[in-house]
Amino acid sequence: MKNLMSSLSANKNNTTTLYGIIGLVGTLSLIACQQTPDYNNLSGETMGTSYHISYQLPKGADEAAIQAAIDKRLQDINDSMSTYQADSTISKFNQLGKDEPITIDADFSHVLATSRQVYQLSGGTFDPTVMPLVDIWGFGSTMTVERLQRPPTTLEIAQAKALVDFDSVIQKGNTIYKAKDGIGLDFSAVAKGYGVDVIADVLKNHYQIRNYMVEIGGEVATAGVSAQQQPWKIAIDAPIEGSTVSERQTMAVIRQPINISNNMHLATSGNYRNSVIFSGKHYSHTIDPTTGEPIVGGAPSVTVAAETVALADAWATALTAMPYKKALSVAKEQNIAALFVVLADGVSIEAAADSIDDWQVVQTPAMQALRADKKSS
Repeated sequence: MKNLMSSLSANKNNTTTLYGIIGLVGTLSLIACQQTPDYNNLSGETMGTSYHISYQLPKGADEAAIQAAIDKRLQDINDSMSTYQADSTISKFNQLGKDEPITIDADFSHVLATSRQVYQLSGGTFDPTVMPLVDIWGFGSTMTVERLQRPPTTLEIAQAKALVDFDSVIQKGNTIYKAKDGIGLDFSAVAKGYGVDVIADVLKNHYQIRNYMVEIGGEVATAGVSAQQQPWKIAIDAPIEGSTVSERQTMAVIRQPINISNNMHLATSGNYRNSVIFSGKHYSHTIDPTTGEPIVGGAPSVTVAAETVALADAWATALTAMPYKKALSVAKEQNIAALFVVLADGVSIEAAADSIDDWQVVQTPAMQALRADKKSS
């Protein structure tokens, strides 16, 4: 998920990118029971969530070496971009004053570039400097009783909004600095997706593994075929509040194509699980950086397919931070393969029940074409 509200290595309650993607836990259990002997499964903890990997083990490959290579790259990313590590590059940058440069690594630079791309194309809706607003609305790493008892004032919002300014993060080669005091970065809306890309790169380019599925917190990359020698498929669930793995209701399935690229990169973000209530009114955890307030009328679930999982992750967050009709329009204009799960026509939020019949799937032309190519249901 895959969103701007969580941080890289903690906040396990933020599961907005997990519920929309498929039956990953159920599917992995099925693979473990039915897989052929040359498929291997790995799992662990990273970035405040879990990862699951299934891949076809090459002949003579060293499983321990593959695991070690994956763990090293994940640690590299945390050392670079975890806001919960005081000595990470991003934490050091956030503590710097105006015009103080810091050297960044290739991972950081790549995520910064992806963030910049989506920031510009989304009109600022995706903004990795949004954390001051997230904190004052009570969705940051720490929640206080005082914050949960009242919404922020107009002055508090204005003060926090003044510190949301991605344009003030300047990159010169392999160094960055801030043009304004108080600016900070948080890559939680893109880093899990990037982590999936990195693991996929380890499998594909370091060990010549062609059949795999990699998932971190619901963000997914697949290639080749599963242990059943079938294209991987990811199910999109109905965004029913309080639903569990055993209670999920599938809205749509996206199947991986068997073509020249032979891979798939997906991310899902959503609005309905993490919220606060002030005077009986629900406030979404997704903050629109352009207004400084929680989004109203956003799609409960947005799934994006893109060239990389990092890009899909960022766009899923950006589209979630817009009113639904605007998000659908932007996705069409940008030719984004997006699948929205929204309330069915005539169903209000107040009347919605825990039923799949209350929801409908809306797709952009790019997603329709993608699913048609995959013969998806």
